[in-house]
Amino acid sequence: MRFDSPLVPATLISRYKRFLFDAVLADGTTITGSCPNTGSMRGLTTPGSRIWLSEHDSPTRKYRHMLEMVEADGTIVGINTGMPNKLTEEALLANRIPSLRGYDTLKREQRYGINSRIDFLLSAAGRPDAYVEVKNVHFMREPGLAEFPDTATKRGAKHLNELGDAAQAGHRAVMLYLIQRSDCHRMRICSDLDPIYAAAFQRATGRGVEAYAINCDISPIEIVASRMVAIDDWPTAAL
Repeated sequence: MRFDSPLVPATLISRYKRFLFDAVLADGTTITGSCPNTGSMRGLTTPGSRIWLSEHDSPTRKYRHMLEMVEADGTIVGINTGMPNKLTEEALLANRIPSLRGYDTLKREQRYGINSRIDFLLSAAGRPDAYVEVKNVHFMREPGLAEFPDTATKRGAKHLNELGDAAQAGHRAVMLYLIQRSDCHRMRICSDLDPIYAAAFQRATGRGVEAYAINCDISPIEIVASRMVAIDDWPTAAL
């Protein structure tokens, strides 16, 4: 997915209140902008980090600049949690996810479970529907190893439980982890930061939920979900 215009480089001063940041532009101007990620962003908020911003001229927006990418661990990391669904849809339509090829119809945000919406519902004649839930991943502590989640997520565990119900009902149920960085060739479930989610993952896969991870090529010009990576404790052959 190409950005409408190349992103603007800047230097991070601080990220605060979960949805705001201060930065210095290349010309020395200090600005406040919006952060489209209310998660912990663990390891991605170091003052002085090089960052990239999108610009928005809409009169309805309070802040002109929005944080899109952060340089960390020697690579560019996408932080916008609005991106994973867009990138996943692009990858699905381009047949970059081998296990999900061959579906004729893609629907977004379909109701399922208990007061939930599945990110994508895929269907085709003669095949069980595929319920696909997408999670954003950008946390890394060990070189080459992405981890999810980076903080406790009750909502994430709920989604795994509901995907398990869908699998038990005879549908395909898929948890797709979209890694917004290119330096990871493996992923694992982060049991030390959220043992409840890790237990829910084990239960869900035991009930027939499929799990896949795909990482991205990232630049200030475009982001492309491009390569499948292995998930620890999930059969590599499933890719």
